[in-house]
Amino acid sequence: MGDSGEGRVEEEGRKTKMAGSLAGRTFIRSFSRSLGGPWNYVGGQRCEPCLALASMKVTEPATGSTLCEVPVSSQEEVDRAVASAKGVFPSWSKLSGRERGQKLMEACRIIRDNLEDISKLEVQDTGKPIWEARVDIASCADALEYYGGVAAAVVGQHVALPGGSFAMVQREPLGVIGGVGAWNFPMQTCVWKVAPALACGNTFVYKPSQFTPVTAVTLGEILTSAGVPDGVFNVVQGEGETGARLCNHPDVAKLSFTGSVPTGTKVMTAGAKGIKSVTLELGGKSPIVIFEDADVKNAIKATLMANFLSQGQVCSNGTRVFVQRSIADEFIQQLVSATQKLKIGDPLAEDTTVGATIHEDHAKKVLSYITSAKEEGASILCGGERVMLPGKLSGGWYLSPAVVVDCKDNMKVVQEEVFGSLASVLVFDSEEEAVRRANDTNFGLAGAVFTKDIQRGHRVANAIEAGTVWINTYNLYPTEVPFGGYKHSGIGRENGLTVIDFFTQSRTVYVEMGDVDCGPLYQE
Repeated sequence: MGDSGEGRVEEEGRKTKMAGSLAGRTFIRSFSRSLGGPWNYVGGQRCEPCLALASMKVTEPATGSTLCEVPVSSQEEVDRAVASAKGVFPSWSKLSGRERGQKLMEACRIIRDNLEDISKLEVQDTGKPIWEARVDIASCADALEYYGGVAAAVVGQHVALPGGSFAMVQREPLGVIGGVGAWNFPMQTCVWKVAPALACGNTFVYKPSQFTPVTAVTLGEILTSAGVPDGVFNVVQGEGETGARLCNHPDVAKLSFTGSVPTGTKVMTAGAKGIKSVTLELGGKSPIVIFEDADVKNAIKATLMANFLSQGQVCSNGTRVFVQRSIADEFIQQLVSATQKLKIGDPLAEDTTVGATIHEDHAKKVLSYITSAKEEGASILCGGERVMLPGKLSGGWYLSPAVVVDCKDNMKVVQEEVFGSLASVLVFDSEEEAVRRANDTNFGLAGAVFTKDIQRGHRVANAIEAGTVWINTYNLYPTEVPFGGYKHSGIGRENGLTVIDFFTQSRTVYVEMGDVDCGPLYQE
């Protein structure tokens, strides 16, 4: 009896299911040595750099002990990674969007199947509580799923022209993308760049922060297990010099960076020298404007989310909390009470709400803002101190979340990005005053307004000079909508469909269906 069409479909389905299962098992086998290195990822495998300049001791934030030692990649190693990405670009970019999207969707599945283990790696890397890490890693799966679906829709345009002529506007990938990531959301900031870039047909070389090297390499294992060809995604480790080598490489077509304004300036300078497209997601000093008719409980919850998630180490945090005078006392009292209930503890414990600051130097920098606030006349109602935890956690830097009042707009703690668990509360009287003061900053990453008056909510949201403004919530980032800043908070956008424009370029092909019309230039 001949093989039926239905039988063939069933057999292909069985093979696909088996391949997916094997991909997951391949990832799990390699996962067990994720903290043992090697730490670079080139050509589809973990590897030592071909030439290492030195090694970096990476500290586990929770304990203060050494998590791992990572070799610093030389120019030769950066060249090798870029060559790997460049070599596979022609074949990867020629796949259909649907084919590329299927592999991103498989990577999404692998992350979801291994979410708990990957989340624990992220905790060891960052010191944030495990429940937060789960949210972060789940968002990575969401991004891969979203751009896996979008990939097939990255198409061009047909334009009808007079006389039957027409033009084809083709959307093309850029080539090799160079990415440099941040330490506060190591895997998320990586995936937010890599998922849309790969969906568009680009290849990638990524340098993680020197403080959080772990999960970018894990992502490489995931993508390879999902069937992404060797060389499409590569990781080189190192400090600022390694990032500079990547940004200045002549075969890198575009740069995408998340981090501080000073480093972003250097990345943009490298882009200008090489005439490269640049996307920058930088710092913030975002305002939350809370009107007297706001739901105070929701405003309190949002203020906690806007200041104390990830130990306050979030670029979009709403660290300038403007409260209308008539409810200021009630709001401050409830905010202090809620803040004091936050539990500082082992990041891997389920009931911990405040984990460890990334490292000692940064913790001391955050504490210096507490000192300067006091010196300038502000009052610390709670927190702002190092908390010593017992046992193996005694070497970690745990800071109690601080609520600072009696703040003035010109204080250092109000003007500068603290990047720590510190909320500055300011009082206002009128809507006009609140908007003016909210916009009195060089940053423009985010903002929020809390009110039950929907007209005022829209009015104030439209007046705040920021790339993202929430009404009656805070710090939510669905993959479907763009994220990025105004002013010194950055250039370009991540997420949403908008990002497709930042990872592609267009080619116009004009097709003439008649004779060439050159006017009087040609005489018979």
